[in-house]
Amino acid sequence: MAAAAATPTASSGLIRYAAAAPAHSHHQARCSSARPSLLALRHRAARPAPFDYDGDETGDDHPREECGVFGVVGDPDATSLCYLGLQKLQHRGEEGTGIAAAGEDGTIKLERGLGLVGDVFGADPTRLARLPGHAAIGHVRYSTAGAAASLRNVQPFLAGYRFGQLAVAHNGNLVNYHALRNKLEAQGSIFSTSSDTEVIQHLIATSLSRPLLARICDACERLAGAYSLLFLTADKLLAVRDPFGFRPLVMGRRRNGAVVFASETCALDLIDAAYEREVEPGEVVVVDRRDMSVSSACLVPHRPRKSCVFEHIYFALPNSVVFGHAVHERRSAYGRALAEESPAPTADVVIPVPDSGFYAALGFSQTSGLEFQQGLIRWHYSGRSFIQPSQAIRDLAVKLKLAPVHGVIRGKSVVVVDDSLVRGTTSSKIVRLLRDAGAREVHMRIASPPVIGSCLYGIDTPSEGELISNRMDLEGVRRTIGCDSLAFLSLDKLHSIYGDEAPEFCDACFSRNYPVLPTVPEPVPELVSAFED
Repeated sequence: MAAAAATPTASSGLIRYAAAAPAHSHHQARCSSARPSLLALRHRAARPAPFDYDGDETGDDHPREECGVFGVVGDPDATSLCYLGLQKLQHRGEEGTGIAAAGEDGTIKLERGLGLVGDVFGADPTRLARLPGHAAIGHVRYSTAGAAASLRNVQPFLAGYRFGQLAVAHNGNLVNYHALRNKLEAQGSIFSTSSDTEVIQHLIATSLSRPLLARICDACERLAGAYSLLFLTADKLLAVRDPFGFRPLVMGRRRNGAVVFASETCALDLIDAAYEREVEPGEVVVVDRRDMSVSSACLVPHRPRKSCVFEHIYFALPNSVVFGHAVHERRSAYGRALAEESPAPTADVVIPVPDSGFYAALGFSQTSGLEFQQGLIRWHYSGRSFIQPSQAIRDLAVKLKLAPVHGVIRGKSVVVVDDSLVRGTTSSKIVRLLRDAGAREVHMRIASPPVIGSCLYGIDTPSEGELISNRMDLEGVRRTIGCDSLAFLSLDKLHSIYGDEAPEFCDACFSRNYPVLPTVPEPVPELVSAFED
């Protein structure tokens, strides 16, 4: 393919297209500076180290959504419905899960474990049988560094304080977690986990307000960052969303009147609950299970909405409605816009990187007029591969998860559409896989802008130094992954898809425009032990 001129977008300064260029070409423009910013330094101080992706050479090169929440109140099968809902949200967290249920006597019981929802609860039906009641909340999670094997970090968390029991499930990330924890520990609080969710429990327990709703409001006024929360007491289920609305949280209702909350609407669909609305940013919804009354209150002062655009790009299932938009329609729109910006005129066929690249590739095909084919088949049952003694074996393990369809690829110029490109490791393996399968040319098209910043709001992304578009210019990225041409959806084009709604979405991973900055913990005086002389 002939070399194409590299042209930065007007507002972002990011090159969005690169093709194999002659050796004498020296033109370069960087996606961003690799020099650590003040934000990066604050981020490192305020957040645990990112998940170690190097432990899984065949893992997906995508950020990881850290949590999903589900809750139901007013149904005699609340626990079983919660189990089903969590299974539908499994893609949001695969390393641990739990369910807390309130019995008829008001006692809350908790069951949780490491692994998939089906492994934790399906393999041992007695676990669900130990959770009777008409109200339940549940949680699925990914872990950050060092916590993968720790059951104590698996939610929901259940604690007792002077007003009774309180269970909580949290999706998000508090950017002032360490600062709050330092202050609480200096005041004598004792923590048993490394999760920021435990801070919320302590803030509620130490609040002087009454009733519980006021205590939750007091606690949330001190929180900064992203949180979609479900609380369960003996007689109430409460749903809370942060004032920026970073993470999704929706409300639905079953035909018998039971009220349901979930991170995504796909979980409502599974249990035949009709979608009613989002829990609004800054809102707390209270459902009293004694009379099934539903009330709502403004939790904290209004903030400009900043919903995570990556929910549409990658995390949410395509059959969900998130932030008022059908996810599959958003992804198709990204693909159509990508084809308009960065066509591949010499290509013969468009294939997606399964599964999240499917609708973007379909949109690219529709706009470009190129044939759409499933040229890569994902194997969903391989799990994580730890025994990989040599590079040759690791390369074979990649083929276990992604297998080329030779009849679609051999002798063709192929456009490969993926939803995002983070570290570049998976993309380079896909390019090699396609070339080995006989592809004449491989053109990578990414249906989102270059990822240049880590997420602070509940997504486990690599550090900025590991983000390939933060370390290299576009041509450097293209050479590293080995494709014939590479193009990203520009940030301007992404904004144009949302029109007037664009300012309501957080795009900090693409722009470094962070709505809420981390709080660096302040030094606190050490407590003097009562046992010291």
